[in-house]
Amino acid sequence: MRYDIAIVGDGPAGLAASINAKIRNKNIILFGSGSDKLAKAPSIDNYLGIYDVSGAQLKDKFIHHITEMGIEITYERVNNVYSMGDYFSLAVGDKTYEAITVIIATGVQYGKMIKGEDKYLGKGVGYCATCDAGLYRDKVVAIIGYNHEGEEDANFLSEIASKVYYIPMYNLDNKLDSSIEIINDKPVEIQGEKLVNKLILKERELDVDGVFIMKDSVSPSYMVPGLEVEGPHIKTDREMRTNIDGLYAAGDCAGKPYQYLKSAGQGQMAVSSAISQLDKLRINKIESKK
Repeated sequence: MRYDIAIVGDGPAGLAASINAKIRNKNIILFGSGSDKLAKAPSIDNYLGIYDVSGAQLKDKFIHHITEMGIEITYERVNNVYSMGDYFSLAVGDKTYEAITVIIATGVQYGKMIKGEDKYLGKGVGYCATCDAGLYRDKVVAIIGYNHEGEEDANFLSEIASKVYYIPMYNLDNKLDSSIEIINDKPVEIQGEKLVNKLILKERELDVDGVFIMKDSVSPSYMVPGLEVEGPHIKTDREMRTNIDGLYAAGDCAGKPYQYLKSAGQGQMAVSSAISQLDKLRINKIESKK
């Protein structure tokens, strides 16, 4: 199935985009991580019409709204978005989805990269173990997990790699295979020559052939080849269009200020631009048949 619009991100921008796309009867898929960033806000007073609420209460209202409209969240992490000319291919683990237009609403990554992470990206550093597992058959791999998804990938790799280390950056609810060595330490640096060969932790060093870093989302420049960025943000115009035709961005990933109301507004703007693109393509298709 090829969707009209794929929306990547289930924060205010992504949810607002999905609601407005649904109202316009577009065939959509909404990807989300179930992030609790909004839910952790103790009090919100600057969201128009909804004030003196906790982040958890506001999130409940958002989820209730999309549920009432029949919108479901697909809880799968999009690793890459590729422009195929007249549509986009979205890589999700070992699966792919197709959409005519895409809206990126993933928010921003907080915290710095591990030293060497960017340098060795694609040279032993990766963000999707199920995508690249075949490269590490009978090799030694470390997984730095920022969420429970890392546990699933570690178990998957344990069937292929000769050794798997797991470094949890959260309170681990241990569902790991007994062959996986858990290391409660802080990653400091990824080292190597042409390829990764060492992970430096605060208390020890690991000789490894690869390092997977399991975050809630990957950086936009890694996710979408050729995408123009400005620091941690995606470069857009006022209609939330990026430099790639048919690709839009909204919310925190499109720049400051980081405000829920702004994000929701940009989500609506992005989907409006996406629908305009769909209408243009439809008209061009009709004209070409005349």
